[in-house]
Amino acid sequence: MDAHEPLGRRSFVVGAGTALLSGGAVTGAEAAVVDGPLPDFHPALKDALTFPLAWGSSPIRDFRAWRRAARATVEEHLLVERQDRVPFAPEYTGRDRAHDCTRELVTVSLTRYERVRGALLTPHGDGPFPAVLLLHDHGARFDIGKEKLVRPWYDDTRLASAQAWADTYFSGRFVGDELARRGYVVLCLDALGWGDRGPLAYEQQQALASNFYHLGSSLAGLMAREDQRAAAFLAGLDRVDARRIAALGFSMGAYRAWQTAALSDHVAATASVCWMTGLKEMTVPGNNTLRGQSAYYMLHPGLARHLDIPDVASIAAPRPALFFNGGLDTLFPAQGVQVAYDKLRAVWRALHAEERIRTKTWPELGHVFAREMQDEVFSWLDDVL
Repeated sequence: MDAHEPLGRRSFVVGAGTALLSGGAVTGAEAAVVDGPLPDFHPALKDALTFPLAWGSSPIRDFRAWRRAARATVEEHLLVERQDRVPFAPEYTGRDRAHDCTRELVTVSLTRYERVRGALLTPHGDGPFPAVLLLHDHGARFDIGKEKLVRPWYDDTRLASAQAWADTYFSGRFVGDELARRGYVVLCLDALGWGDRGPLAYEQQQALASNFYHLGSSLAGLMAREDQRAAAFLAGLDRVDARRIAALGFSMGAYRAWQTAALSDHVAATASVCWMTGLKEMTVPGNNTLRGQSAYYMLHPGLARHLDIPDVASIAAPRPALFFNGGLDTLFPAQGVQVAYDKLRAVWRALHAEERIRTKTWPELGHVFAREMQDEVFSWLDDVL
């Protein structure tokens, strides 16, 4: 094997480990070679995951007590301390009065490490207004972040990329602009590696995550803390009705949305499009998550020993929640989506709040946030907020 051969092309001899663990001798037949980095004993590793802290499995029967315990467990695995005492110190630039809203750039301190820039849209009229924390996707496209969801009035050089992204995934719409037109304050910030905090080359992600781990921290944990703080910043704006804030995202942004709802009491409702599954059902040969890279923005080391993916999202119950997936979305197999939906609905049902959760698979759609999905999400937000 060439030492310089890319990791993704290598095969690994892993069957020997199974034989050694069982006390047997290693034969040629047992020394199985698998294509890619998933070990041949992965079924045994998955069987060991019982998610003992999940609601219904945990010995904690009071939901509020369970929420405190589950949230504390998630926060412990973020590996990034809370940042509540860091002043936001917002700076506003790029102000522009459009037809439906006032647009401006805002730069804030979400953590003590660096300043972060985002787009802030405010409808015309008398507030306070309901608000949406809008969370961008991954998509292996790093020159644009917030620009994927808000038309970049401040930077013509990014407009072509942003419009192409909107055309591909959002039926040509800028979701943030649509929300502002409907009367919502919208905040959309760059995650580390995108837009003004990038661009990050796709192959650099894994090294970035590794360096976070070497430093006793976590890339996914940083993103979670930043999103948690962004919700707090939005809730503190005079123009915003702090009782009516939603988190909304597509793809990685969907993950960020339900995660923020789980970690922040500032989020009154959450809408997540194309990122929900059961962990075991996702961890199958060929799944994109097993490649690493983008997965490290959503991977909290050791958390799976306690909670499944929908278990974490359930911390937000019984607040209103919406989960959409495309039936043709190859990133999230149908079985995993259904397992997650069943778990989520069971929690809201146990709290006599099943009418507050909406789960839906769009059989004709893939990994997109298409116009018809958007319209349903917008109407749902109008109802719950």
